This record gives sequence, C-alpha cells and structure tokens, in this order.
Amino acid sequence: MKKSAIDVYPQFFDRYIHQAPDVEVKTAVENSLHTLESQDWGKWEALADQAYASGKWTGKELLQHMIDTERILTYRALCIARGEQANLPGFDEDSYAQHSNPAHRNFADLREEFLLVRKVSIMLFNSFTDEMLLKKGSANGKTITPLALGFVVVGHELHHYKILEERYFPVLM
Repeated sequence: MKKSAIDVYPQFFDRYIHQAPDVEVKTAVENSLHTLESQDWGKWEALADQAYASGKWTGKELLQHMIDTERILTYRALCIARGEQANLPGFDEDSYAQHSNPAHRNFADLREEFLLVRKVSIMLFNSFTDEMLLKKGSANGKTITPLALGFVVVGHELHHYKILEERYFPVLM
C-alpha cells in the first residue's frame, strides 16, 4: 500500500510522512536500508561525541535516538496490526536521550545496531497484509495505522539526515 492510502495519523507526524516517497510501504522501508547503508558514516563518526551547538545531541545521541524511535514506532505498528485495543504509550525523546548514555558505546556498534533494527523493520512490514496495514489503533492518545507508522519510520530517518547535512556536518568544516 502506498503513502497516498494513509487515511489517519496525528498531525505531528506530517513532517515525517511528507518526506517519504509515495511508493509501497514495504518498498519504502526496504529502500531506506540502502539509504542508511550509503550514509557518510565517516563524517558522522567524526561527530560521534560532539554536538553542533550547546544543548544539542551528540552524533552518538542522535544515532541512538533514531534507533530508539524506530523500535518504538515498529512496536506500535506490530501492536496495532495484531489488533491491540489499548492506547499505546507516548515517549519523551529528550528523556530517552538523557538516559541512553551512548557515550560509553562504540560508534561502529551503534551503526551496526541501526542496520539490524532496520532489517528487522523490513521483515516486520513485509509480514503485514493490506488489512493489517490499515488497522486503526491508538498511540499517545492519537489514532494511527501501521501503514502511517511505516512511512513515519522512513520519513523520520530522512528528517535526521537533513539535520546531519545542515547542522552537524558543517561543524567539521
């Protein structure tokens, strides 16, 4: 199912969904692995323990945030696809970042973890039928579908790549 088939999602996610291509969700998630693999990991690693400004996340914290967010979004997609009726909890990304402590981790391990999480996400979305993708559920008190969540996963990644290019990488100049 394509992005154009999304019929409901929280307005907050519009900035991510808008960036994702209007292709089949399974194709979008799978193609995003190629984008992930082709990142300039050397530049990103050079910023591993630096932030582009005071109070902003380091390169490792940004990468950990992307990993955590993908896990949360795909968990929501799984729950809703399986018919969960309970409202799934929200999360405070700043609090998660504060408690993630990626500074003690090796950048290469974080990179590998992100690649593995994405591969698992691809398998998850490939397992969903069209009916499952269109099921409605509630997360953080807002109605959303697994279809929308798939495009949020892709768009969230693209959103942060733009931030890397615009704000982080110029620090290296």
